Amino acid sequence: MTPSLDRRRFAAVADVVAGEVGTETVFTYHEHDGVVWADYTGGSIRRGHLVGTRDGDRLDFRYVQLNNDGRTSSGHCVSEISVLPDGRLRLHETWSWESRPGSGVSVVEELPGVTDPGYGSR
Repeated sequence: MTPSLDRRRFAAVADVVAGEVGTETVFTYHEHDGVVWADYTGGSIRRGHLVGTRDGDRLDFRYVQLNNDGRTSSGHCVSEISVLPDGRLRLHETWSWESRPGSGVSVVEELPGVTDPGYGSR
């Protein structure tokens, strides 16, 4: 199994077609006993949250977000974790909106040399 996601920060490698997350959106992940959660903001996202589970290198979570236009959206995502050659983590995501039509795939990568100083790891 790959290392813990706890206190790791991620960003999309490209703007996501049919989604609202983009390269300016930063996710701060937390993990404890198979539970994962994250807060995210930036770009067109004013505030977002996700919560779910981890089984090996697979994440399964729901997300809810508020965009800069004041609209809320929610959905489901399954991600596979892999390790990049430099040791950073990459998440390959398959997601679908539950609050509106649409689905897609995306990739987020751990930001180099950036960790959260310890907020809410439990």
